[in-house]
Amino acid sequence: MTDSRDMTACDGEREPDPSDSLRTFGAVVQALREHAGLSRVDFGARVRFSRHTVESVELGRRMPDESFVERAEEALGNTGALRKAAGHLTRGEAGLAAWFRRWARLEKVAVSLCTYECRLVPGLLQSEGYARAVFDNSIPPLSDEQLEAQVVARMERQKMLYERPNVPFSFIVEEHLFRRRLGRREVTRGLLDHVLELTAPRNVTLQVMPLDAEFHACLDGPVQLLETPERRRLAYSEGQQNGRLISDAKEVSLLYQCYDTLRSQALNPQDSRGLLELLRGEL
Repeated sequence: MTDSRDMTACDGEREPDPSDSLRTFGAVVQALREHAGLSRVDFGARVRFSRHTVESVELGRRMPDESFVERAEEALGNTGALRKAAGHLTRGEAGLAAWFRRWARLEKVAVSLCTYECRLVPGLLQSEGYARAVFDNSIPPLSDEQLEAQVVARMERQKMLYERPNVPFSFIVEEHLFRRRLGRREVTRGLLDHVLELTAPRNVTLQVMPLDAEFHACLDGPVQLLETPERRRLAYSEGQQNGRLISDAKEVSLLYQCYDTLRSQALNPQDSRGLLELLRGEL
């Protein structure tokens, strides 16, 4: 006999941002269930959870509790696979878009990171005030809690710039992004101060792409490049409400060539700092 309390135990716990581990765990549950020849209704009756809860777990929309894992193990052969997999479950990372999370994890272990931006000052260089101004422009508007989570996540990512002094970080940023007064005048002033501070260490290089540049190697849009500890090169490209991790060797090689060419077309680091200091003095 099913327990009516268990049948709805997970129904109010939908994950706002399903993680990759939740989706993978759910796919394993579904594969084992189908292999056993059980429908979601039949399986739900065995584990004493509703069909809707079973579906939500299988789709990665809900974090399974301990009772679900234990009952699912018993119903699906008691192999220990679900118990072991459950130990690696993580929730979605607050403040990070679902399509960006994998790249954010790669950033943390990369042995080098290159970033070209033409839309916004890169997240790794944003001041808190600038980040708030960015998220204030979100459509639909964010709640106060959502905005705060976004800002906290962005500031947390920046720690790698000074916590990893042996990793080279390279940024090429369009000049107009520093001239655009997103937010108030004091926000722009704070942004310039913040960027100058973050790019002062030897391992962080900033180059500004000037407005009057006659040649431009990255007209196709922003790009990020990194090298893993295994010396594998990867790239990331982001657009409206989506992002793409690029692993094809030929495509990544071409993007590295574009970035290297852009380096020669942008202002050198010393002149770039001089331009930012000049802009700062004009505010």
